[in-house]
Amino acid sequence: MSMSFLSMVETELPPGFRFHPRDDELICDYLAPKVTGKVGFSGRRPPMVDVDLNKVEPWDLPVTASVGGKEWYFYSLKDRKYATGQRTNRATVSGYWKATGKDRVVARRGALVGMRKTLVFYQGRAPKGRKTEWVMHEYRLEGAHEQASKVISCH
Repeated sequence: MSMSFLSMVETELPPGFRFHPRDDELICDYLAPKVTGKVGFSGRRPPMVDVDLNKVEPWDLPVTASVGGKEWYFYSLKDRKYATGQRTNRATVSGYWKATGKDRVVARRGALVGMRKTLVFYQGRAPKGRKTEWVMHEYRLEGAHEQASKVISCH
């Protein structure tokens, strides 16, 4: 029987160590290098993996994620609802992710580096979807790499 990827990652960490980055660390130390192609972990397993959010249901994310207990971190490509539009497609086979509240500024040393959006998963189709307990935070770059980035990080 082979050990799961998550189990292998956890055995490489000393007891008590957790992957729990701050918002600015997710954007500056993980998302920005991913977008610019400068991500590298020197032979170590990456703490975040690529996930297609339109093909994975929230309850399947723990299996897909690289590390984490009750929180999972991953990269995803933004999928436009319409080829020429700005709206993001956040639908899965069984439901959809709905944005709640307003986007939050993420700053480092007083400078804007990105934004955080909170999403809640609804089962079914809008407007009659049923709200679930699944919550996701979507991080995106702002500033220099904003237009070039179709990659987001989620947790």
